[in-house]
Amino acid sequence: MDSIKQRFTGHWTIEGNKIILKFNPKNVDRLSKNTNPNSASGPYWVTSSVLDLGTRVGHISNDVLKFGNNAEYDCVHESGAVAGLRNFWEFTGFANVTSGHLLMMLIGIFFIFLAIKYDYEPLLLIPIGTGILIGNIPMFQAVDFNLKLGIYEPGSVMSYLYSGVLQGWYPPLIFLGIGAMTDFSSLISNPRLMILGAAAQIGIFVTFLGALYLGFAPPEAGAIGIIGGADGPTAIFLSSKLANGVNVMANGVTVKNLIGPIAIAAYSYMALVPVIQPPIINLLTTKKERLIKMKPPRAVSRLEKIMFPIIALLLTAYISPTSVPLLGMLFFGNLLKESTVTARLADTASNALINIITILLGISVGASTQADVFLTKDSMLIFGLGAASFVVATAGGVIFGKIMNWVSPKDRPINPMIGASGVSAVPDSARVVQVMGLENDPTNHLLMHAMAPNVSGVIGSAVAAGILLSFLM
Repeated sequence: MDSIKQRFTGHWTIEGNKIILKFNPKNVDRLSKNTNPNSASGPYWVTSSVLDLGTRVGHISNDVLKFGNNAEYDCVHESGAVAGLRNFWEFTGFANVTSGHLLMMLIGIFFIFLAIKYDYEPLLLIPIGTGILIGNIPMFQAVDFNLKLGIYEPGSVMSYLYSGVLQGWYPPLIFLGIGAMTDFSSLISNPRLMILGAAAQIGIFVTFLGALYLGFAPPEAGAIGIIGGADGPTAIFLSSKLANGVNVMANGVTVKNLIGPIAIAAYSYMALVPVIQPPIINLLTTKKERLIKMKPPRAVSRLEKIMFPIIALLLTAYISPTSVPLLGMLFFGNLLKESTVTARLADTASNALINIITILLGISVGASTQADVFLTKDSMLIFGLGAASFVVATAGGVIFGKIMNWVSPKDRPINPMIGASGVSAVPDSARVVQVMGLENDPTNHLLMHAMAPNVSGVIGSAVAAGILLSFLM
């Protein structure tokens, strides 16, 4: 007899109109949630056990084998061909599709549309959008039945790829590539602009408090708050540590798995930076302020470029040791670039490696948005908090830019718009400032100035993540 796609052997006898089925014990793999915070085996335990169905008694009525009053267990006599076709149908997507699957597929297609039509972060949105489609292909699911296809099924290819997200080792490799691509010259030449990168991180802590107010547990709220840093890898890293569905809090409650919603929210709003930021910048600045021209940055020596990642690594590590997995790799990648004697390594980190990890990260994060896991009230709240966090972060940077301009010497003014680039969506937020500067004055180039708070925002969000991690783990 087949039961939930498991075949059980045994013996049967007939006594009058009764059929007595005696099942043989069967070894089965049982899936259960892994609640051990110190285990690296993934989100599920896979244990073997012996399942004994014992003896079942049924009776035949109108060619139907019935067991008690529950029609769910009734068995209809069918030919092998019909049974095979029925089995095939039960495994198709048509038999298992839900409205949630269809909604998520539309979202995935929308992400791909935004990437291709409007060039919004195509390197991220196309892998994520495709991953959403893959993760929401309807398939047969039952208790203790594992097709090894879905991302939440142990042993599947997608589950292995997702381990880089769950265990948090994709983000540091992304930071290695970012470091190898980043030029810190603008920040080194005008270090006071680092304050703007720090000011924009207010979005993280405001969102953290908002998530607490809405009822999320402190570790979950910390993971949600990092969305305000506009840094996808940092958001994934922190949520993999705090809101992974595995860690057990002091009160015995297991934290929710919010990695998927947090990652999708972070990358979605990063892609929408050119849409979100301009109205906020225009609202908070005057025409006169938007026309301010800043003094060109000074030339930076090779020695300064080499010393910066070393000094910055030691300084940030002592402030927040828990941020070392991210910032250690960021500054290591930058040292590979600026030393000029490891060009091959810098080229690998900034091209092949980061491209590979971006593909794997995007596809696995997208696939984690399985409809029955993703479409929840919590996900909707996270998206709302994410939108608010981007607004607050942008506003915080611009307002602090205005303050810095008021207190700066007249010969060294600061255009408040560059404060918006303090959110660490590199280089999109800096590019937004450049475009807006040229719209107001075709001769006003702000990109190099905006890159200073932009890259300091990357550092600031990683430090903030480390601080939250040290408080909430």
